[in-house]
Amino acid sequence: MKTIISKIDNRQLNNDVIKKAGNILQEGGLVAFPTETVYGLGADALNENAAKKIYAAKGRPSDNPLIIHITSMGALEKIVSHIPAAARIVAKKYWPGPLTMIFNKSGIVPYGTTGGLDTVAVRMPSHEIACAVIEAGGGYIAAPSANTSGRPSPTRAEHVEADLKGKIDMIVDGGPVEIGVESTILDMSLTPPMILRPGAVTKEMLEELLGEVAVDAALFDEDSKKAPKAPGMKYRHYAPKAKLCVVEGDEAAVVKEINRITDESMREGKKVGIIGTQETVGNYLNGVVKCIGTRQDEATIANHLYAVLREFDEENVDCILSEAFSESGIGDAVMNRLLKAAGYHIIQV
Repeated sequence: MKTIISKIDNRQLNNDVIKKAGNILQEGGLVAFPTETVYGLGADALNENAAKKIYAAKGRPSDNPLIIHITSMGALEKIVSHIPAAARIVAKKYWPGPLTMIFNKSGIVPYGTTGGLDTVAVRMPSHEIACAVIEAGGGYIAAPSANTSGRPSPTRAEHVEADLKGKIDMIVDGGPVEIGVESTILDMSLTPPMILRPGAVTKEMLEELLGEVAVDAALFDEDSKKAPKAPGMKYRHYAPKAKLCVVEGDEAAVVKEINRITDESMREGKKVGIIGTQETVGNYLNGVVKCIGTRQDEATIANHLYAVLREFDEENVDCILSEAFSESGIGDAVMNRLLKAAGYHIIQV
């Protein structure tokens, strides 16, 4: 399959590119496009055969649900059986934006899109290109991250191309994304609502609106046998090719331990990657050291996480050591992705 790659400016949309993407989607094809979180791999969510193509292109397990992307509350009413009052409150504040909500689905949504579940995950993105592609494609676009399943999610079109060129019909290149980690997923089919995946809309932000908000225990249990209700819950995700380990503890002790492991590994002939911050990178003496951002603004860490993991792939490191990060605010989302990428391999110091 030849993959069309079309650049587009977020500030001045090219209608020909949008129309081409929309036609491909309406004909049952696959189009990757940018959102404010990561690049998504889009297909007509109401066409079960199109949804199956997503699973095939990504190598994605068929019980891993897809998120339907929409552009209006009117569109939501057609694909869910009920919109709780609390969901309307959240939508008024955080839609469009980096938040996915889970509802009981209506009969129009095929089980091939929901991974066999009676619930459906829905998001309304704020990215202009994403919204234009969704509308051109029919208004209901299933769009998981546009990468090979299990790999770091794509934050640039080049990442999509590296994983999926020749497997999908089109890549809409809108440049680097803004946030860099996937949307928060909030299950509104439960009382109290439950976070199934942390993201830029944090637990603290949701509690300000709703009061009590639960967090799914599966986020902390790598051995959970529950069927995944949302993307990213069950399977190893976001992983670089090299073995990744997270080192957690006091900053000075973490730096000392990473330097020790690096020296030991290099004596064994291994090439070691190190993930540090602006505050610490100068303290690492050897290895391939990459700055992921600053602890003064953890949004910078989220923005660079997946790109840094992919850079280590390009440098063919044998192992990667990463500092741990705060588990409040967007740092919670960073640690969720980092621990899944590491297969929950943590060293406490």
